[in-house]
Amino acid sequence: MDNHGAAHVLEQIAAYLELKGESEFRVRAFRNAAHAIEDFSGDVAVAATTGELGELKGVGPATLEVVREWTTTGHSSALDSLKREVPPGLVELLRIPGLGVAKVRILHRQLAVTSIGDLEVAARDGRVAKLPRFGAKTAERILRGIDFLHRTGDLHLYHHARRRAEQLRTAIAALPGVTRVVIAGSLRRACEVIRDVDVAVAATLAPADLADLLGHVAGVRDVAVTGAGALSADLGDRLTADIYVAPPGRFGALLLRATGNTAHVEALAAAARARGLDWEHAPFAEEADLFAALGMAWVPPELREGQGELERAAAGTLPRLIERADLQGLIHCHTVDSDGTSTVSELAEACRAAGYRYVGITDHSVAAAFAGGLTAEVIARQHAAIDAFNRTSRDLRVLKGIEADILPDGTLDYTPEFLDRFDFVIGSIHARYDLDERAQTARMLKAMEDPRVAIIGHPTGRLLLEREPYRIDMAAVIRAAADRGVAIEINADPLRLDLDWRLCPAARDAGVPIPIGADAHSLAGLANVDVGVGIARKAGLTRGDVLNARDVEGFLEHVEHRKHAR
Repeated sequence: MDNHGAAHVLEQIAAYLELKGESEFRVRAFRNAAHAIEDFSGDVAVAATTGELGELKGVGPATLEVVREWTTTGHSSALDSLKREVPPGLVELLRIPGLGVAKVRILHRQLAVTSIGDLEVAARDGRVAKLPRFGAKTAERILRGIDFLHRTGDLHLYHHARRRAEQLRTAIAALPGVTRVVIAGSLRRACEVIRDVDVAVAATLAPADLADLLGHVAGVRDVAVTGAGALSADLGDRLTADIYVAPPGRFGALLLRATGNTAHVEALAAAARARGLDWEHAPFAEEADLFAALGMAWVPPELREGQGELERAAAGTLPRLIERADLQGLIHCHTVDSDGTSTVSELAEACRAAGYRYVGITDHSVAAAFAGGLTAEVIARQHAAIDAFNRTSRDLRVLKGIEADILPDGTLDYTPEFLDRFDFVIGSIHARYDLDERAQTARMLKAMEDPRVAIIGHPTGRLLLEREPYRIDMAAVIRAAADRGVAIEINADPLRLDLDWRLCPAARDAGVPIPIGADAHSLAGLANVDVGVGIARKAGLTRGDVLNARDVEGFLEHVEHRKHAR
């Protein structure tokens, strides 16, 4: 009964209410409660019992009652009732990118569509294109969206899967006979999306006995022994877990295999065979012992993708990867002045407590009306609040930033003179994702000609498992950023993780600074940085590659260099 599960129930209720045509106020109440619970750092089941959850902003009496029932009984009578009134397949249609409630209602009413399969047939045979306000282009977009859903439907966002895996790890660690539990697989390798959870267990009991014990753990269903030393379990919400078990003395080899990836493990196995080493059955309690036996340095899990990391480990040329403690400043934060939930001072105090030396406030610019973009009057008040904080603060500095929209013609929101009021500017695209590659690339390149742009935010606009990147020539963008001294962000919002880690080495090698931006819209969102650091490590980045690993003077030196660039 975790936070994500409770939030998912509330999101489902909101979707069903919306499809029924209930009031926007009621739909928004359930959706706001879902977001609040997703961001809540405590245990939702305990907080629902103690009453703490009812004090959370966004959670009202009706939504609190739903959560209490769900955490107590494992189901929601409100959701069950809605499922009897609305075909469940209609909610599944809302998972198709770009397909909203209004269009789903039309499809259901006009074409009797009740499932994704129904919709795909109707889009292919021309019936969707003939509907009023649809047309051939909409039908094509729907088919692309269905294809995207087929490709990503069994995947999960990193932070959702991580939370579930941590709960499973804690439960297994408490079982008798278990001496060590490590989350392995794609989670340990910091992959941005996760197909299933992998867990490595050191235990003195047999896998069948562990399976019997796991069958009594809350939230774990259908536990089965699937092979020698391997179990599987259903964690619900389309997420499964593969659990690997070995005696403590052979845990190192088990953890290495369970972490993967396949190419890395196969290359390691080939290196072992070349030395006559049966590493799978040898007594290696730690991974480092196995690597040492092969004459290699231990390879950080994030790098284990079969991309030459073993050769570097043998040559002793693996880099010291960036760590969370290396970050001096936290940048890309949104406050209550736009679409965030915290004030400037609340964010500053949270950053101080987390050990940062500076924080960059970057609310949305006025063109982003959907996110409460800041007017000149609001900015004046915000800057006054920042000045007041900085006058009394000795160990943390708040920087006046802005996330300025890159408009379709490549110019920035606000006038150049107005942008000069800010300590630094992040330029981001938040609209007109539908431009062709040539136009979108030209738009970005023109924005980078403005010397006020210090950083390009979430450069491809992707939303993982929701929206494909817009069409843009990132090789050209990276070349231009290198030529002009513009930084390109790794946006650490778990929905984005953009710049893609696969593109980071090219940017680094070209000399492009790469900040890790939290894109925090709440205090809980500050923890996004941990996911962003994992992506930076996966890209092989070091402290010297990351812009906000510099102190505040070094960060502002980058900004000043841009401002004086032609």
